Amino acid sequence: MELDKLRTIIAEVLCVDPKEITADTTFIDDLCADSLDVFQIVMGIEEEFGIEISPVDAERISTVGEAVALIKNSN
Repeated sequence: MELDKLRTIIAEVLCVDPKEITADTTFIDDLCADSLDVFQIVMGIEEEFGIEISPVDAERISTVGEAVALIKNSN
């Protein structure tokens, strides 16, 4: 469930097909996200899941799967 919601957030921010996003997809290398894109994705995650992600944790997230793990550990 988290992965599907996260795919939607990423697809909206980066204008990509959610079907192309997997747990192994990297934000920077695969999706060509820049720092502003990543910030917008983090803000979307915080809003959608009702969690707060520290700047340190946000910097450590490089793949979609890592973001899902962070969401699961925050709930």
